[in-house]
Amino acid sequence: MKKEISAVLLDMDGVLYHGEKAIPQAVEFMLSIRHFPHIFITNNPILSSEEIADRLQRLGFLRPNTEQIITSAEATALWLSQQKENFRYFVVGGEGLHMALREYGIEDSQAADFVVIGEGVGIDYDAISTGINLILKQGACLVCTNPDHSVDAYIDGEHYVFPGGGALVAPFSIATEVEPVFIGKPHALLYQIAMDRLGFGPEHCLMIGDRLDTDIAGAASLGMHTALVRTGRFSPGTEIPDSLPIPDWDVDNLAALLHLV
Repeated sequence: MKKEISAVLLDMDGVLYHGEKAIPQAVEFMLSIRHFPHIFITNNPILSSEEIADRLQRLGFLRPNTEQIITSAEATALWLSQQKENFRYFVVGGEGLHMALREYGIEDSQAADFVVIGEGVGIDYDAISTGINLILKQGACLVCTNPDHSVDAYIDGEHYVFPGGGALVAPFSIATEVEPVFIGKPHALLYQIAMDRLGFGPEHCLMIGDRLDTDIAGAASLGMHTALVRTGRFSPGTEIPDSLPIPDWDVDNLAALLHLV
């Protein structure tokens, strides 16, 4: 690693694996930096840190400590606890989000302080109706785990596109004319929690991701070094739109990045 880089932050989906398959050279890359301070951050709120650690081990990676994994669900729960102790919430999303919120708050669909939306199952007409009435009648704050409009998924090796947090929160926002508070990348909180755990400032950190609009944009805005790997949202040879930031390194895969940094 370059001497000014003391720690690495990594996205996972599209960087280390596609669904239940490790990306070529990803396991070898992680082995090569196993003694280097690193942490994983993800906008995916569906799985808990424990489940993600299990997945990494199942795919052939060394199993990380759960403290090395920060999800948007965990960051959302932490942020809510900072806004109000023993907060009450109404939630729509996957089990990982439910688990994270239970650590700090109390689920209450009648008198919630926050309406929390994340990716995963649960959104339907009744859930939308409950959420918008909590916002309009009781002044509940609308919060979303991450702003992604869409997310990539792989099922039996086939690529699919699923709705992201930014898409799922839209019915609540449009119906109430209330802008949600977004927690995940490119917003600062996930990166800040990671830097606090690593013990390094942004100028000493490298963010590795496959998305320019979230991974790279957020890290660059904080003054981090950035590296785009073209194993996810951007394939090799795809031109970067003018509206998106240019990373410090732009490589086809993690193996190429190791030789550069």
